[in-house]
Amino acid sequence: MGFLEFWGQMTANPLLFVAVMLTMGVILVNGWTDAPNAIATCVVTRCMPPKAAILMAAVFNFLGVFVMTKISSQVTETVTKMVNFGENEKETIIIVLCAAMLSIVIWATLAWVFGIPTSESHALIAGLTGGAMALNGFQAIVWSQWSKVLIGIVISVVLGFGLSWVIGKLVTVICYNMNRPKTEPFFKGAQIAGAASMAFMHGAQDGQKFMGIILLCVFTLQGTGTGAGSTFSIPTWLMIVCSVVMGLGTAIGGKKIIKSVGMDMVKLEKYQGFSADIASAISLVFCSVFGLPVSTTHVKTTSIMGVGAVKRVSAINFGVVKEMVMTWILTFPGCGLLSFIVTEIFLKIFIG
Repeated sequence: MGFLEFWGQMTANPLLFVAVMLTMGVILVNGWTDAPNAIATCVVTRCMPPKAAILMAAVFNFLGVFVMTKISSQVTETVTKMVNFGENEKETIIIVLCAAMLSIVIWATLAWVFGIPTSESHALIAGLTGGAMALNGFQAIVWSQWSKVLIGIVISVVLGFGLSWVIGKLVTVICYNMNRPKTEPFFKGAQIAGAASMAFMHGAQDGQKFMGIILLCVFTLQGTGTGAGSTFSIPTWLMIVCSVVMGLGTAIGGKKIIKSVGMDMVKLEKYQGFSADIASAISLVFCSVFGLPVSTTHVKTTSIMGVGAVKRVSAINFGVVKEMVMTWILTFPGCGLLSFIVTEIFLKIFIG
């Protein structure tokens, strides 16, 4: 479906228009709440001022959505196939998607207000699943695809923490006898490059997840399935629209999130920030190629923990870590339940 055809469908179908606009709202919120995590270390180690770093993140988020989708769209496929709406009318499915997206916006906005780096990825998965379950019960969950979420959580923790510890340790060993002030310029430039790669991979991972929701709307309109054997290609116009909206959200900024991730959890030096960013980017590339929808916040925070543990475990502020972990744990049942309730309300109002 081309952009003009899709736009015509949107303008002719108010429910579809609302669903797409709410999805764009979720993408925008993701841009200002999740994207700052990619540049948090770069800002707190004073490699870049906040405004310049946020602009850089916006640009590389855009590139990440566009370029990575051309290379591999496995994450998008996972999202579109992880729930089953059953044999329901098109209008009913669109209503469910509207309710799910509204729930995610509410959940993410509340987290942003309180400066908690919640996972938009987990909120998206929980919201979509909760809405589908309100319509189709437990049959709505496609476990073969949902299992990738659980696998991704484990892998993101192991890779994020493990790789950052290894890279941080290697850097300290290699640079042990070097004059620290002389290494500062190198690590400053290296960390800027690392932050750019993190912003790129944030766009690649999260952008693909949200494109999956738009594609669900397209599939619903066309009456095509999203089962295990179905195939599709992502239109270029969709990549551009999603990346622009995400980049706009990033440009809005998120200093509260930067402070929580980069300053409160562990005090970082430039070489540590570089190690965390490179480890995070490598982890996200791995997960993207294998279609694992993981949280970029999850990966980044565990990477920061890993470099903090190189010196000593006590360098990590476990109070902040506990707060983040509790947020992740609550997101699945919390956002899922919110979406379930909102969907039930929407179905009673619009379907009866």
